[in-house]
Order: sequence, then C-alpha cells, then structure tokens
Amino acid sequence: MATMMVVAALAGASDIGVADPQRRALLDALRPAIERDLMQKVKFVVRTLRRQDRWAFAHVVPQTPAGGSIDFSQTRHAERVEAGIFDGPDVYALLEQKDGRWIVRDFVVGPTDVAYLAWPDEFGAPMGLFERAE
Repeated sequence: MATMMVVAALAGASDIGVADPQRRALLDALRPAIERDLMQKVKFVVRTLRRQDRWAFAHVVPQTPAGGSIDFSQTRHAERVEAGIFDGPDVYALLEQKDGRWIVRDFVVGPTDVAYLAWPDEFGAPMGLFERAE
C-alpha cells in the first residue's frame, strides 16, 4: 500500500532535462537569489531539477563562473563552516510559477538536515517533488 502511495505521489513529478527550455528559465530565476546570498556570480551544476504543476524543486551546486568551487568561508555562511554545521555546497530550492514567471519561494544552502521536507506543509508544494531528492 505504501509503495502505491509513493508511486501516485511521483506520478505528477517529472525531471527536467538539459534540452528542456524550462531548465534555463528555472535556473535563471534561481540564480539571482543565490548570487545575493553568496555575494558573487555563480553558475550551477544541476543534481536534480523537477517540476510538478506550478511547482519546481532544484538541487544544485553553485560554482564560480569559471567552474571553480565556491569558498564558503568567504560568504555569509562562514560561521557555519567554521562551526562544522555547514554540510557542503549543495543548494535546495523551491520555485513556484506565478503569472508565467518562476519565483523562488525558499532555498537552503549547505543544510545539515533535510530542510526541504517541510516545504509541502509550509507552501503547499506537492510531496512528489521531493520523494527522490538526493
């Protein structure tokens, strides 16, 4: 029974491939928020990009425009890095499409827990977006 519920929840969620034009729109919507957070220009390595209805979930790793690693000790996350409560460069984000545009509803950088699991209750996003998140 539980397996059937998971399959039903995932039925509406679909991964967004490299050639899909939605990919660029979603990443372009996310980029300014992450650049403000990190106070530098970034490009993304995409781990997961998934859409269901008007919602999208992104698991990305920001890099410098040249493809190098971000030095998080030089960002607003420096204290977390030093305290050992920063779990790597991963960014998880929830986006919502409104009036034909993608907006960032929430994101977390280097979380030490699975912060995005609260997003279905907090924002009303479908759980199927997050079921296979890495």
